[in-house]
Amino acid sequence: MGCSRNTLIHLCHCRGIGWKTIYKLSKHVRPLNQIYILNQAEIHSITGLSLQNLSAFFKDLHSIDISSLLFFYQTKEIQLLTILDNQYPPLLKQIYDPPWVLFLKGNQNLLEKENKIAIVGSRKADNYTDHALHILVPKLVQKGYVIVSGLALGADEKAHRKTIEYNGSTIGVLGGGFFHLYPERNSKLAQMMMRDQLVISEFPPDTKPQKWCFPLRNRIISGLSKGIIVTQAAERSGTLITAEYGLNEGREVFALPGSIHHPLSKGTNQLIQQGAKLITSSEDVFSELEYKFY
Repeated sequence: MGCSRNTLIHLCHCRGIGWKTIYKLSKHVRPLNQIYILNQAEIHSITGLSLQNLSAFFKDLHSIDISSLLFFYQTKEIQLLTILDNQYPPLLKQIYDPPWVLFLKGNQNLLEKENKIAIVGSRKADNYTDHALHILVPKLVQKGYVIVSGLALGADEKAHRKTIEYNGSTIGVLGGGFFHLYPERNSKLAQMMMRDQLVISEFPPDTKPQKWCFPLRNRIISGLSKGIIVTQAAERSGTLITAEYGLNEGREVFALPGSIHHPLSKGTNQLIQQGAKLITSSEDVFSELEYKFY
């Protein structure tokens, strides 16, 4: 398993491939470290990669020194968790495309906490989210829930800060690597959470955040959590993507109702129409989750 574990980590650093290609390789190459003796034609027959992607992948497969890279991460206090490890979160493993590798900085024990709930919302979240978190977060913390969010501006940032304010535990999920924190305005919050809380990413630390990274980040937020609380969301937003992932994976989705005249209530009201549970207190969350999971 050790060799396969390091090989899996190596594959996640290679250009030209993604989740599906690694899945194909893991199914056809047993043990996985036999990938190193395959030639390009054999890899192409398994993966169907384009010539450009195949060339980039093959080059990285035979040029990246994964042992040196792992030592470097150790010096930066970056921990790695693979899907092969016993500590990998069971709920996250149940989603359709669980991350092969997670990069972590901070208190890894928070991943092992059973009760985790996501709080997400608009980057333009206003005082309505502030007031709602003031009501919801203290009792969630008191019940031992770890708050999961995406370290974005707005509702995510507010959820992390409010949890910390009430001496709770929180996990931030990045849409890029540790060496390119985004948004920059939240870098101090992220750095503090890397010391006292937990920040994770499926992207190698040198990965610059790009638009396509954030939907992938969102599936981890929902995948880690028993439920997702949406505070405010526009009619079309990344927040709704997180909620959609949650619904597809059988998670409970909770939404705060809002004025029909407020643009940031259109998304949450729409979720309620589609079957999300309307909540006005933390007790509404507890009753639903305790009925489902206990």
